[in-house]
Amino acid sequence: MTKKQAREIRCYDYVNHPYERVCNALRDNAVTVFQLATKSAVSRVRSVAAELRVEVGGVGLKADIDVRVRNVEEKSDAIASPSMRLQLEWEAATMPALFPVMKAELSVYPLTPTETQLDFLGHYEPPFGLAGRAVNAVAGYRVAEASVHRFLSDVAAHLRQAVT
Repeated sequence: MTKKQAREIRCYDYVNHPYERVCNALRDNAVTVFQLATKSAVSRVRSVAAELRVEVGGVGLKADIDVRVRNVEEKSDAIASPSMRLQLEWEAATMPALFPVMKAELSVYPLTPTETQLDFLGHYEPPFGLAGRAVNAVAGYRVAEASVHRFLSDVAAHLRQAVT
């Protein structure tokens, strides 16, 4: 994926729990957190994939995704605030050639002693070359952006409930 062709999506949310607790939940098994956050209880029983959901023009769209955590990097020193960065990649669980592959970084860092920021920065390239880029320019980017915002919102909401 070249920088020239890739589209960027950035969003953030927060969790009202201390940084270390949020990091522990993600460090233990981030993929499970993503799956639990994005799937309803009924569909979790049938699937090991996470799910992207978005509403476009009053119509709900969803697609199962296979999320992989490629790398986890933690920084902590006396001068800078601690941070955790998870390198993520996802693609559609079925018919992946029809959907873009997302490569992203989820940064986690403390806002206050009791609040933690989740900052998502992702890049994707629409499938189908020039035709896919044209569709993306008309509507695809808005759908991708909305689904990523929903994904991160679901993850933050899950962490708010699950982290103790």
